Amino acid sequence: MAKKVLIISTSLRSGSNSEALADAFLAGAKTAGNFTEKVTLQQKSLFFCKGCLACQNRKTCVIQDDAGEIVEKMRQADVIAFATPIYYYEMSGQMKTLLDRANPLYSSDYAFRDIYMLTAAAEDTPHVPRRAISGLQGWIDCFEKAALAGTVFAGGVNDPGAIDEHPALEKAYAMGITI
Repeated sequence: MAKKVLIISTSLRSGSNSEALADAFLAGAKTAGNFTEKVTLQQKSLFFCKGCLACQNRKTCVIQDDAGEIVEKMRQADVIAFATPIYYYEMSGQMKTLLDRANPLYSSDYAFRDIYMLTAAAEDTPHVPRRAISGLQGWIDCFEKAALAGTVFAGGVNDPGAIDEHPALEKAYAMGITI
């Protein structure tokens, strides 16, 4: 049965390496016959969470920006894949801001069960994505029906296009096929 797959590319750099991972995952998910959509945070307006918790009762955030539309897409998706560059051993700030703004999901009837994380970094050691994955796992732990289903790390890529021959692209594609 086809699933609704949402890929969120959080890099603000056009043609980024993490976006290439997002595109590979998207291609795999499409090949497998799923309904796919990619959202990029480029040109999106996201404001910081105020911590007012009004969203818990309203089921929507009081802040009027692009986050509300993205969060609704997250709520309706069966699968969510986040693609992020690693900055100082952590997910991008714009990804963290989006996760903070996703508070309305906690008290909603969300559809997603599987979460994937696709990461790219200039440094190429296995521990590099650990804190970013841990941060996402902390967010996932708030949802009793969701789990981290897989991760991809492309290390040693910095300049746009440096990922073009990286084996992580194949892994991201293959992971998209298996959902």
